[in-house]
Formats: sequence, structure tokens, C-alpha cells
Amino acid sequence: MRINRILLSAPLVVVALVIQVTVLARLQLPGAVPDLLLLVVLGLALVYGHVAGALIGFFAGLLADVAPPSDHAIGRYALVLCVIGYAAGLTKPDSGQHRSATVPLMVVIGAAIGSTLMYAGVGSLVGDTAARHVGLVGLLLSATLYDLLLAPFAVPLVMAVARRTDHEALVGDGSGSSSGTSGSRDAGYGWLTTGTGLKASRGAMKSVRTGARIGSQRGGLLGKSARDKVGRIKGVKRL
Repeated sequence: MRINRILLSAPLVVVALVIQVTVLARLQLPGAVPDLLLLVVLGLALVYGHVAGALIGFFAGLLADVAPPSDHAIGRYALVLCVIGYAAGLTKPDSGQHRSATVPLMVVIGAAIGSTLMYAGVGSLVGDTAARHVGLVGLLLSATLYDLLLAPFAVPLVMAVARRTDHEALVGDGSGSSSGTSGSRDAGYGWLTTGTGLKASRGAMKSVRTGARIGSQRGGLLGKSARDKVGRIKGVKRL
């Protein structure tokens, strides 16, 4: 998972857990407690995908398991949110963005029902029968209602922030790669320029050598003609 996603997910999860423990849990509402942490995990999973959704869900659930006043086994809610985050991330379209609010709304409903059932099921496996005493049907109805009422304020905001940070990271990577490409092009042009200079210097050396050869040939011809002339003059003066 990218570092920018971790830097965004960590404070969102911590803030959501603090609000849920200090505010929502003290409202004394009938049935379940509004699960803001679940909605934050859903919003991030809908943008980041199933792998990131599973990782965020696991660590968010693990943080909720150890945060006071936790009264259940450690790892119970981590397992629930890990599965929910993975399943929610599977609904991410190939384009990366949902065209309407129908799919996120259905994801919230399914997550509210699924998380409650999974939490109660895992609790029954470890000997926690609190869901039976409270009433599983009442928990399902209240959890779904509370999460649906809270979702329009939490899920779109989390998704917008996640998309914005992802877009900025992609833009930064694109500018870096383009600058690197231009730098490599400049380097390539530099190599071409250097090669041209070498060719030019070689051409100059060849021209110098050619000129020297021509000069030497001309000098030889002139020297020969001069010797001939000198020989003729000496021959004439012999008589």
C-alpha cells in the first residue's frame, strides 16, 4: 500500500475510533451503537480496492479491540472489518469511481448487516452470548438504521479525501517521470552532441592530414621541378 494512503488512513481511523468511543457510545441509543469506524473503512475500501480495504479493516479492527472500554477478545473485530473491507473493495469499478450512490449505499447496508452477523457469530464461537440476550434481530435493524443515517455524512467525505490524495500522488509521480524523461532526452541529446563533436574533430583531423599530404605532394612536385630547373641551368653553364 502506498505511503500516502497509510498517512491518510491512519489519522482517519484514529479520529473515527475516538469519536465512536467518546461520543457515539455514550448516546445510550437503543440496540446497537452507530459504527463510524466501519463507515470509514468502507469509504477507504471503495476508493483503494480490496487489498487496501482488507489491510485497513484489519488494523482498524485491531485498534478497536485493544481500545478501552473493550470487553471482547482481541482480534474479533479485526477479523470482521478485514473481511468487510475486502468485500467492499471488490465493488470498486475499473474506472476507479462509482457512477452513482446506489452501489455505496448497498455496500453500507450489506456491511452493517454482515458485520453484525459476523461479530455475533465469532462471539458465539468464543463463548460470548450477549447478542442472544439483547436480540439479534433488534441489533441488525438498529445497526442498519444508524449506519444508514450516518453514512451520508461520513462515507462521501472519506471517499472524496481519498480520491484527492490519490490524484495528487499520481500527478506528482507523473511530473517526476516527465522530468526524468526530459532529463534523459537532454542526456541523449548531449550524447548526440558529443558524438557530433567527435565526428567533427575527426573530420578536422582528417582534413588536416589530407592537407598535409597534399602539401607534401605539392612540395615534392615543386622540389622536383626546382631540381630539374637547377639541373638544366647547371647543364647550360657547363658549356
